[in-house]
Amino acid sequence: MATGKTLSKETAKLIDDMLQGNARALARLITIVEEDSEESYQVLRHIKPSGKAHRVGVTGPPGAGKSTLVGKLTSCARENELRVGIICADPSSPFSHGAVLGDRVRMQQHYMDEGVHIRSMSTRGSLGGLPSTVHGVIKLMDASGKDLILVETVGVGQMELDVMENVDTVIVALVPEAGDDVQAMKAGLMEIADIFVVNKADRPGADSLAVEIQSMLDLVGQDKGWRIPVLATQAANNVGVAELYEQIWHHRETSMDTDAFAERRARQRRDELTAVLEKMVIQEFTRAIASDARLSAYVSRMNEGEISPYEAAEMIYRTISQKES
Repeated sequence: MATGKTLSKETAKLIDDMLQGNARALARLITIVEEDSEESYQVLRHIKPSGKAHRVGVTGPPGAGKSTLVGKLTSCARENELRVGIICADPSSPFSHGAVLGDRVRMQQHYMDEGVHIRSMSTRGSLGGLPSTVHGVIKLMDASGKDLILVETVGVGQMELDVMENVDTVIVALVPEAGDDVQAMKAGLMEIADIFVVNKADRPGADSLAVEIQSMLDLVGQDKGWRIPVLATQAANNVGVAELYEQIWHHRETSMDTDAFAERRARQRRDELTAVLEKMVIQEFTRAIASDARLSAYVSRMNEGEISPYEAAEMIYRTISQKES
C-alpha cells in the first residue's frame, strides 16, 4: 500500500460518474475496493462520504430470515422515497473462496428499482461475519447518495461481531428454534444488539423466546438513553416490519440526542485508522524483508530453529528502526 500516488483518469471518471448517480460506476468502484489493492486505497482516499446515510446491520443465526427482513425494510424505505444500498455477506468456500451469493435471489423484487443498489460480497475467509473490505463499500454507497444502507451478515456466533464496527444500528434477528443459539451467543449479543427481533413469530415458542431475551436484558442492565426493544415479526408475511422500521429511526434520533451516535462513528473511524496503519506497516516490513539481505537472514534463522519468531520480529524491527533514524 504505497502512498503519494494519484488516481488514474479512468478511476477518477468512475468517481465523478458515481457522484452523479451512475449505478454502473458505483458497481465498478465497489469491485475495485473489494480487490483490496493499491487502486482501492487510492479510491478510498479520494471519496468523501457525506456521512448522512444511516447504516443498519442485520445479524443473527442461519435461518433467522435476515434476507427477508432486509427486503421488507427496503420496501418500507422506498415507500418513504429513500435511496437504499444493500450489502449481503455470503460465506465463502474455504477451498476456492467462492460464494453462492444467494441473497440476490431472495431480493429480486428490488432488482429493477433504480433507487436500490444490491451488492453481495463473499467473506473471503473473514471470521467476523462480514468481509474485511465492507467498510470501504459502505463509504462508497454513502458517497453515492444513499439514505439508508442495510448490511446483512452471514449466520453468526459469539465471536463474529464485525457488524457493530461498521453500522449505526444493529438488529439481531432470532427465531423460536434459536433457544440454544441464544445461550451460546449471549455475551456477544448483549454487546452488539440495539434492537432484538423474534422473526417467524407465528411459530411455537416465539413468546417464550421474547421473554427470555427481555430477562437477559434486564439482568445486564441497559443504557438509560436507549432501552433495547424486543420486537416480534413475521417478515415473510410483512407483519411487524413497519414497527421495526420505525424503531430503526427512533434509535437514530435517540442516539444523536445523547451523543451516542457521534461517539460510535468516532470509534469506528479510530478502528479504521488502526486497521489501515496495521496494513501499511505489515506491507512495508514485508517489502523490507524481501529486499534486505540482513532482514531475510533473520527469517532464515527462524526457519532453521535458531531463533524464535519473537526474537526474529524484534531483530527485524530494531534493524529497520535504526535505518530510519
